Amino acid sequence: MERISIAIDMDEVLADTAKKVFQTAKKLGLPVSEEGLRGKSIWASLTEEQLTVLGQAINTAGFFRDLEVIDSAIPVVKELSEHYDIYIATAAMEVPFSFMDKYEWLKEHFPFLDHNYFIFCGNKKVVHADYLIDDTVTQLDNFTGTGILFEAYHNEDMKTKHVHVSGWNDVREYFKKLRESQN
Repeated sequence: MERISIAIDMDEVLADTAKKVFQTAKKLGLPVSEEGLRGKSIWASLTEEQLTVLGQAINTAGFFRDLEVIDSAIPVVKELSEHYDIYIATAAMEVPFSFMDKYEWLKEHFPFLDHNYFIFCGNKKVVHADYLIDDTVTQLDNFTGTGILFEAYHNEDMKTKHVHVSGWNDVREYFKKLRESQN
């Protein structure tokens, strides 16, 4: 029997990218805070000029290399990998310098995953897995399998057709129940 496949986004699902983006924006003197942006994207909250400045800071070698891991991601993904094929599907097209950083970050924090299952893409409709865990509704809407919305500052209280999880313990429970229902 073929194993179920789960694609997992990196930014805001495995890695706390927003924390570093907010720290960088603050250093640059940009008027943003996570508290002030609850339910909306930082990208929709800045002027074009401010976005350019922040974008240049983010698109530098090393920016994505030292991100913090989201709570419980490592043990839950490890557990899932014992039952499912795990793919990492991360958007990297808009930030070309992120490729090597993201690859090295994944190898460091998730060494038990097969690097041949790392997918660097733009639109995740090209990802053919059974499930996609992502924090971005538009990526889930384009995905053809079952979408799981991972809660992040910018998608709080969003009403969508996708399964909602508030963190990695919810992900663990969701897939535990799925396995139990199949037995």
